[in-house]
Amino acid sequence: MGSTFGALNTALSGLNAARQGSAVTGQNIANAATEGYTRQRVTTSPMGPPARVGLFSSGVTPGQGVQVDGIRRLGDIFLDARVRATSADAGFAGARVKALDGLEGILQEPGKNGTSAALQKFWTSWQDVANNAGAPAPSGVLLEEAGALAAKLAHGYTQIEAQFSTDRRQLDLLTSEVNAAAVQVAELNAGIRSALNAGASANELIDKRNLLTADIASLVGGTVRPLGDGTVEVLVGGNVLVSGDSANALQVSGGYRLEDATAAPVRLEWAHRPGSAVPLDGGRIGGMVSTLAPANGKAAGGDLAEAAAAYDAFAVRLAESVNAVHRGGETADGRTGLDFFRFDPALPAAKGLRVAAASAADLATGRPGAGGKDGSNADAISQIRHATDSPDRLWSGFVTALAVTARADNQREDLAGVAAASALGLQLSQSSVDIDEESVSLLTYQHAYQASSRVMTAIDEMLDVLINRTGLVGR
Repeated sequence: MGSTFGALNTALSGLNAARQGSAVTGQNIANAATEGYTRQRVTTSPMGPPARVGLFSSGVTPGQGVQVDGIRRLGDIFLDARVRATSADAGFAGARVKALDGLEGILQEPGKNGTSAALQKFWTSWQDVANNAGAPAPSGVLLEEAGALAAKLAHGYTQIEAQFSTDRRQLDLLTSEVNAAAVQVAELNAGIRSALNAGASANELIDKRNLLTADIASLVGGTVRPLGDGTVEVLVGGNVLVSGDSANALQVSGGYRLEDATAAPVRLEWAHRPGSAVPLDGGRIGGMVSTLAPANGKAAGGDLAEAAAAYDAFAVRLAESVNAVHRGGETADGRTGLDFFRFDPALPAAKGLRVAAASAADLATGRPGAGGKDGSNADAISQIRHATDSPDRLWSGFVTALAVTARADNQREDLAGVAAASALGLQLSQSSVDIDEESVSLLTYQHAYQASSRVMTAIDEMLDVLINRTGLVGR
């Protein structure tokens, strides 16, 4: 049978368990507002009675108290994985929406400052010249509107170039963030493995690692695979970014100028394997790479390069359409075969579009031989806008296509944002600290500690009677 002194150890184990529980509860309360912290609980199990052997081993004996098995982290790896997946999708959609919003801001369509409005003023100016052939004022307005249209195209193209360069540099910064996070995850893997091997708690280190892997997923769409020793592998495009205590680095290749996009496409590569592109389907970096890709005239083409190509195509269509009709007309002094627009061969079409006509005398407004007061050729130029292959239709098609793409990406961002918020909410409902719940736990451990103390006091009184008062009866 158990000794009275053994009962002291049983009470002591209760004190220790209650003290550990109170300490963990205090840790939870202290970190209630800490980002990424996952609440913890002390795990305990009863200690059975000691094994008894021999002839007099029969009889029922109580257990030896409670033992603290560990401190459990109340997270859910499946909810964590869902948060990473949804944040990767949200990051991808967000990056594309940001780029497309920038393009729509450059176009300013529809609106009085858009290219469509400038184009309509240009055609209207030709109509005014046709109605007042030979008058200097309409001709001057025409040249002014033509110059303004060319300048608007050049300005829009320049803004696209600037956005490309800005996004390309930002891509370098984001890739550096991924590399830094990967190194930290590798270091945390080493610390977690050491702590677990030593029998210590690594819960706080795991929380930090979870935050970093979530950041990596939002940036580059990485996935996480837990390993048996407490470490994790982080995979990007199916290849290892982090494994154990080692990390591989990523780098961005490709030029910083829009004109270099075709010859040197922007893509993410492994630093230790230059030229080996990383396939991306999520994360902010994946979204940005998709907008910085070369133009190919298809849905897979980079949005910025496709927009620049549309500007060039519009400038060429405009110049060719107007010049084709203008060459067939005659100026007031009898010259024919003149171009109204020309291009600077050293620049892209949209930036190099120039008005070849230096003055009203260079405008071929009439039919050959009809005299300087004839405006029939100017009228023919003003009617180009109604042709099936007019510059207006080409520009309208580009603006419409961009609007459709932007709307689809905005819808995807909205859905991805809802999914990410839902996943985060489920994760927080499982892992976040509830002050009311912790207060109840604190009271529970407090009363358990008091009760174990009372048991110890009772045993102490029993021992006092046994040791100091036994044998005193009758004296």
